[in-house]
Amino acid sequence: MKIRITDRDHITGLRSLAANIMSLAAGLLAISLIFLLNKVNPIFAISEIFSGSFGSMYGFKETITKAIPLILIGSGLTLAFRAKFWNIGAEGQLLMGAVFSSWIGLNIGPHLPSYLIVPLMFLAGFIGGALWGIIPAILKIRYSINEVICTLMLNYICAEFLTMLIVGPWKGKTRFGFPGTDNLPESAILGLIPGSRIHYATLILALVSAVILTILIYKTRFGYEARVVGENPDAGKYAGIDFLKTSMILMAISGGLAGFAGVGEMAGIHKYLGYPASLSSGYGFTAIIVAWLAKLNPLYAIFSGIFFAGILVGGDAIQISLGLPAATVEIVNGTLLVFLIMGDYFLKHKVTIQFSKQTQGAS
Repeated sequence: MKIRITDRDHITGLRSLAANIMSLAAGLLAISLIFLLNKVNPIFAISEIFSGSFGSMYGFKETITKAIPLILIGSGLTLAFRAKFWNIGAEGQLLMGAVFSSWIGLNIGPHLPSYLIVPLMFLAGFIGGALWGIIPAILKIRYSINEVICTLMLNYICAEFLTMLIVGPWKGKTRFGFPGTDNLPESAILGLIPGSRIHYATLILALVSAVILTILIYKTRFGYEARVVGENPDAGKYAGIDFLKTSMILMAISGGLAGFAGVGEMAGIHKYLGYPASLSSGYGFTAIIVAWLAKLNPLYAIFSGIFFAGILVGGDAIQISLGLPAATVEIVNGTLLVFLIMGDYFLKHKVTIQFSKQTQGAS
């Protein structure tokens, strides 16, 4: 028996959609088996997940709230992943955006009106996330340091740096000894859609960013260069593309959008800078799956972001209704990611099994 793996010459949009659907179906089947092993009815559990997130107005509002950071980070990751830059550090970039914006809000916020301080906070958040994204780009291009390890380790550095701030120099006097900064002034708090936790300024930024990134990738010279860097590095070098400049720009954008998400979570949800785990529910890692499900298309990241936000909200619901552990959501997300990657591989590659004539004769 001989296994041959060849590249597929032409991948249609219909075939790509079918691969996504089959990958999700296979992933849900695997998740069902996990539920069965835990003596839980898989049909009931999966229906509870989606009814908890989309079956009520409250659940839908919470789903949109959690979709905002996933859309921002996921659409930014599509740009980095297209250039084959594996940014696993969006979690740290989100936290750094929260750190930068909280400093602006706490120190300048009391002296400026809302229409000035809010844009300044978003600008600071973008800069914070962008700077944290540029670091691994320089290390990879200049010193050939693996970006997966580098971006992953930077997450932990940022988390510990933030923790040091809130238990040390930035610890608020109004916290009564508990870690965290003081609350932001009223002018620095993001407005919410009435009756929800949806901070509409960040939602608008997420939707607009996805559209702009789509245009950037498919309609501009930079988008073409990013795709060439990822698909054919040798051709990129021959064409004179500056790898360092391109990598720094795309990682600045990817990290900056994660920084936007950090501003939204800090100023829209919590209203102060607290522990890393409270600021982000693993959005930086979940957004990796969002980007893969979107087939690295920023516009599709809007829909995949809402889908996975629904899983996060529904996962909280089944913890209560079925008594399942909090890690259940991580298992669901991880399983879906594995099957999405498998589906993407088989979409781009054709696997054929050949049997020798002797084997056929013997059988």
